Amino acid sequence: MTPLILVLNCGSSSIKFALFDAAAVPLPRKPLWNGKVQGIGGPTPDFGETGVAPFTISLDPAQPYRAALTLILQRVRARLDGRRLAVVAHRVVHGGSRYFQPTRIDAGVLADLTSYVPLAPLHQPFALEAIEILLRESPELPQVACFDTGFHHTMPTVEQILPLPWDAWQRGLRRYGFHGLSYAFMATALAERHGEAARGRSIVAHLGSGASLCAMNKLESVATTMGFSALDGLMMGTRTGALDPGALLYLMEIEKLSLEEVGHLLYHRSGLLGVSGVSSEPRVIVQHEADDGEPGERARLALALYVRRIVREIGALAAVLGGLELLVFTAGVGEHNAFVRERVCRDLAFLGVALDEGRNAAHAPIISADGSRVIVGVEPTNEEWIAARDAAAVLGGVG
Repeated sequence: MTPLILVLNCGSSSIKFALFDAAAVPLPRKPLWNGKVQGIGGPTPDFGETGVAPFTISLDPAQPYRAALTLILQRVRARLDGRRLAVVAHRVVHGGSRYFQPTRIDAGVLADLTSYVPLAPLHQPFALEAIEILLRESPELPQVACFDTGFHHTMPTVEQILPLPWDAWQRGLRRYGFHGLSYAFMATALAERHGEAARGRSIVAHLGSGASLCAMNKLESVATTMGFSALDGLMMGTRTGALDPGALLYLMEIEKLSLEEVGHLLYHRSGLLGVSGVSSEPRVIVQHEADDGEPGERARLALALYVRRIVREIGALAAVLGGLELLVFTAGVGEHNAFVRERVCRDLAFLGVALDEGRNAAHAPIISADGSRVIVGVEPTNEEWIAARDAAAVLGGVG
């Protein structure tokens, strides 16, 4: 029977899934079938899949996440058609200081990963819930965890260590970095598209609802903007990015916000949404820049701050690299928002970045002008394929 690999990417309110043909060599980058359930826990969750427009579904309000996963597994099994599900690969955001390589999951590994929930509270619990359900209901089905932190294991110690007392490092408080599956795909795709140029001093901008930058040399991570948690670095859709810790002390000591309230503010009420008051998405906020009064001013300021933080961090990473030869945008905002790319590149002219307006508007693979000293590109990411590839490797092939 033809073996298939199921990839699950579980977030707080959505589950993305993709099914790959593991019998094909090399593993195809396009899945046989993919889709997502979104709005889990909300009033109108919906289900979308390849070739089918999203439609509203009903989930058990007592256990909506379990119900969504059950629905996906039912749809997967209905599509097997004589083929077998050989392994399930999970995107797991945090592997802590122990797990860097893709790892087959058992009860012991699951217990370890559960201890890292405080490090990634928006994502870790939901991936682990799916893993736990499958371990209990289908114990014979292999599962592999693929870690977003793993790609950054190549960073030098000076980039990992935090300026805290030494025993904090010994306890595992360090800069881990995230979006590793996306950056792992970029390391493959950029080498294919740009050849030897990709092995030089490169920065990849993963700009989505979560956002980070990764500085690469020889296609390995040498520095990144996210650190101990997925709150660090760039301003994001609803997350603050880097923030003076004194501001947190003030919120808790003077304004008397509880730990829970501060956490909710940092993860859900800040970033583009918090500053603009309109949306967490740049494509929506830009439509309000011309508004009169405070709404327009807040929209303009939100986008200006968003771009400023990206430019500032690119400049810092270019300094770490000792120069810059390749800049690549990826993920939802990076791939689809030409106006964000234009504003970022305009402010990077001092590095020799020059944009071609026509190429940028067309989201071309290379959007820099012919005379630009820095190659600027747009590259779709493919985290699911990386997870499927790594899961197959862990099992030594699934044929």
